[in-house]
Amino acid sequence: MFNRTARLLSLVFVAVLVCSVVGWKISQAPAEQMQTFATAYLETLDDSQRELTLEKFDSPKRVGWHFIPMDERKGLMLENMNDAQRTAALRLLRSALSEAGYFKANRIMLLEEVLNEMEGGKGRWERNPQRYYVTLFGDPRQTMAEDDSAETAKWGLSFEGHHLSLNFVCRGNEVLDSTPQFLAANPAVVMNETTVTLGKGTAVLSREEQLGFKLVNGLAPQQKELAVIADKAPRDIRFIATTHPEVLPAEGIAYSKLDDSQKKLLQELVSLYTDVAPDEVASKRRAEIQEDGWDNVWFAWAGATKPGVGHYYRIQGKRFLIEFANSQSDPAGNPANHIHSIYRDLTGDFDLPISQ
Repeated sequence: MFNRTARLLSLVFVAVLVCSVVGWKISQAPAEQMQTFATAYLETLDDSQRELTLEKFDSPKRVGWHFIPMDERKGLMLENMNDAQRTAALRLLRSALSEAGYFKANRIMLLEEVLNEMEGGKGRWERNPQRYYVTLFGDPRQTMAEDDSAETAKWGLSFEGHHLSLNFVCRGNEVLDSTPQFLAANPAVVMNETTVTLGKGTAVLSREEQLGFKLVNGLAPQQKELAVIADKAPRDIRFIATTHPEVLPAEGIAYSKLDDSQKKLLQELVSLYTDVAPDEVASKRRAEIQEDGWDNVWFAWAGATKPGVGHYYRIQGKRFLIEFANSQSDPAGNPANHIHSIYRDLTGDFDLPISQ
């Protein structure tokens, strides 16, 4: 089953990218693209599948997110779709992400094959590249023309499974929110030869890790003294499965205390997270950082400054929080070979005020 699944996901991945090259993503704003493909996806489903997929916009399930393996999740699982439905679901996901973001998401799903092989198919959880779920909150087929109530015109998308939680709220031609945005990789680097799609050397989130090392190791001693907030890395990111992250004072070294090359590195590192979203959404994220002022952005590090030993970093601005943790081992016991990373909205995830 897994080889067929991998071939299918890879073929859909290539087909969807080809579609983007020939222009289906150019003519509409991201929210309109998402609405188009959400509607097309719903039209492929039967009544029972549609019932699993559609939830009320104000359902508490909308803010219930997690990235751990689970026996059951909200929504309709890719495995319970036929090929046409699965293709439509992945086209919807592609419309919600940039090309780079979709590439990462696709490979995170395919890492389930690697985990299954490493565990000899005997792990506690089923490692299945099709064990990812699509949920729509509100009905994307309802347009502003049909109902001009701002609240009822909102709709949301969740695409979630092990090591992947992507959440969106749209209204009309605007993506109102696109967080929490969680991506992870286990193993962070595939150490051994495999018989599955992703081979030895695959490192899905390698750039996020490498730039972090480059930045912290390029700091002068006085700068590093400010940036390093703990000798030992935490086991994981904070605020897991919470509706909102807690807004705490920023720690580490301020952007203003970096030299020009270090500032450029930090901007590049942040862009790896902002640019998981489509260009228009990513541009809005970057514009907000610019508006708030890069001098209000802080970089903090904890743990080792070399691979193979637990390490962690945090980047915080006025309106965003990034966390990266690589402290856990992979199934083979290789230390610090299991990445968790997240991008969050400090004004409120899920298009909800932080007070809620």
